[in-house]
Amino acid sequence: MFTENYPLRSLNSFHMDVKARYFAAFHSVDALREQIDEMNRHPRQVPRMVLGGGSNILFTKDPDAFILKNDIPGIEQVGEDNGYVYLKSGAGVNWHSFVMHCINENLAGVENLSLIPGNVGASPMQNIGAYGVEIRDVFHELEAIDLHSGELVRFGLNDCAFGYRESVFKNKYKHRFAIVSVTFRLSKKPNYHISYGAIRQELEAMDVQDLSIRAVSDAVIRIRKSKLPDPDQIGNAGSFFKNPEISQELFQSLLQQYPGIPGYPTTNGQIKIAAGWLIEHSGPSEGQSWKGYREGDAGCHAKQALVLVNYGSARGEEIASLSQRIAVSVSKKYGIQLETEVNII
Repeated sequence: MFTENYPLRSLNSFHMDVKARYFAAFHSVDALREQIDEMNRHPRQVPRMVLGGGSNILFTKDPDAFILKNDIPGIEQVGEDNGYVYLKSGAGVNWHSFVMHCINENLAGVENLSLIPGNVGASPMQNIGAYGVEIRDVFHELEAIDLHSGELVRFGLNDCAFGYRESVFKNKYKHRFAIVSVTFRLSKKPNYHISYGAIRQELEAMDVQDLSIRAVSDAVIRIRKSKLPDPDQIGNAGSFFKNPEISQELFQSLLQQYPGIPGYPTTNGQIKIAAGWLIEHSGPSEGQSWKGYREGDAGCHAKQALVLVNYGSARGEEIASLSQRIAVSVSKKYGIQLETEVNII
């Protein structure tokens, strides 16, 4: 059932040329449970890892692990009330395809999350977010399979412990479960979020007269395409670092020294700083910016310093080393510690 030394280059958006020690894909819960039985019979204790769209991972070596590719399909309506429709999606469904399905059904809530790479199953793991909206805003529940017992476990909103690009699946239960389905609560009546970032300006540039979830989605897609490289053309995993949150006191101190530093108040009384700005205004040497920096085939994208890229044949350890140097330079200049959003394996 498992294939040994399976090439993963086409299954990760950084296009790292690595091989899995053991690999299998599953399209159903039954198939996954059969694979779990086989792993449990294996004579050697080998780590178990689920791979979705491969858009938020950086392989620095050949993973000596069972790599399980989640390809569970399907979208179905499983409930409805006065204000909402509940859609259950297989974890292997492409995320943007799910967003387009919602828009075609005139169901609101995920339009700001258009064109985010990856699959549905990863969306609650990362609590993906963009332009003022996060998964927890539309999340209802998910189903996951224990990778050792095969037991199906349901997780509600509170069970997931969502935070900024965080969930219980990134820490306490890391590599413990395979998410097999996610149920979302979509609104019948839109509640537009267009004040964040450049959405309002993009809508004006598009000459939108009647606001709709499709117009918001189109605006987000245009913005993302203008700023972010297509992983099919240049290997990348989108934003490599999280936007850090700092105290108001530190922000005011930095503001006096760097008047252009952008900060956004959060609900917990902190100030969120744009990591891309910090990186762009730091650099490998005095007067040099990380934005557009390239060393061999590893570099920072010319239009967005927050995106680390593989221009061709960069190795994972080269990308990881570059990310560490960037984090050190930001820490030295601003006293702010950057955290990676991408999972480094």
